[in-house]
Amino acid sequence: MSTASTCATRRSWWDHVTPALKDPINAVTQAFLADPCPYKINLGVGAYRDDEGKPVVLQCVREAEAKIAASNFLESTSTALSSKLVEESAKLVYGEDSDVMKERRFAGIPALSGTGACRLFAEFQKRFYPESRIYLPDPTWPNHRNIWRDVHVPDRTFRYYHPDSKSLNFMALMDDVKNAPDGSFFLLHPCAHNPTGVDPTDEQWREISSLFKVKNHFPFFDVAYQGFASGDVERDAKAIRIFLEDGHSIACAQSFAKNMGLYGHRVGVLSVLCNDKIQAMAINSQLQQISRTMYGSPPIHGISIVSKILSDPDIKAIWLKEVKVMATRIHRMRVILREALERLGSPVNWQHITNQVGMFCFSGLNRAEVYLLEKEFHIYMTPDGRISMAGVTTKNVDYLANAIHEVTACDQDAKILHNTDAYKINTDIRFTPLGTSKTRARGMNLAL
Repeated sequence: MSTASTCATRRSWWDHVTPALKDPINAVTQAFLADPCPYKINLGVGAYRDDEGKPVVLQCVREAEAKIAASNFLESTSTALSSKLVEESAKLVYGEDSDVMKERRFAGIPALSGTGACRLFAEFQKRFYPESRIYLPDPTWPNHRNIWRDVHVPDRTFRYYHPDSKSLNFMALMDDVKNAPDGSFFLLHPCAHNPTGVDPTDEQWREISSLFKVKNHFPFFDVAYQGFASGDVERDAKAIRIFLEDGHSIACAQSFAKNMGLYGHRVGVLSVLCNDKIQAMAINSQLQQISRTMYGSPPIHGISIVSKILSDPDIKAIWLKEVKVMATRIHRMRVILREALERLGSPVNWQHITNQVGMFCFSGLNRAEVYLLEKEFHIYMTPDGRISMAGVTTKNVDYLANAIHEVTACDQDAKILHNTDAYKINTDIRFTPLGTSKTRARGMNLAL
């Protein structure tokens, strides 16, 4: 066979492959990195940044790394470390003194961060409830739908957020929970909901739990931001504890990417509550079999760091203080951003900025306004208007407020389409800024 013929044959194998749709969050980061503007702002990243806008290595992580530096990461130590990680992680969500912990009524396995934990559970759900579906809040983290879709579990949505009030659509949520078929799987965010920052109150969680009990629904909690809602990891586990007290069978996906600043280490845990130790052993064996075909076991270094932080009382105390510091900084930026917008005389009610909690602010900005923020002000966020408050600093908050004020108060052509696809916008927009280029740079001391 000639070389040309061989090349043609090789090409034919993959000619039908087309580019995948861009992940909306990764697309924001790529656009930000390609922008040469010196005062650009990235509000898309879902990881903590300090007031200089830089990633942080927490002191608890440094302390833990120092203690494990002399460890021999042998095959014989891997199982023990994994067990310790699962046990200490379970204490965070179920409570150290809970009956679940005392009676060892849970199965658990290390996972590749929260994404991996969700995927493991989706595979587990498909294996043992092959005809089931998953109910996801509307809106939710976009990757949730991808995860369950790729294991061929169909998804449905339940109403969660009210775009007009920018708060929880509680009555609609309850209606959808009530109308779902008995014994359905529901994904819930126990705290710091992504992307809205809107959480039910304790009383609302009790009502949700009660209705779940009546309907025999299965609650699966994605615990990605424990500590970021209130600054207290125990307080942020309240929703899970309410369901636990009501006697639900539940499962939890945990991630330490955000609350320990270990995004690159991909440390997470999946745990499933069981009736007894025998059931826990059976479920554990199934989870291990599923993970074995996907990745075997996670890298040991990240597991060692998290296990040491959670099991060493002194280092854990440092971590708990650092979680409080991170949550406090984010809340402070919410207050400053809202006050800056109100000082500008914005016609928009920005109360929701401080009503919402956690890493994200669901700003209420439409796709046209997000587009203008990017093109006119070099401010990057996801098309749904989600702002990562970790990207807001004391140096850029005034510039951000001025930009938001201009795009929400400017004279825009009536042909702007609020429901356009991501970054697709009517070309007849007339943008009339309220200030000059110097106004846009105000608060950043930019020499223009």
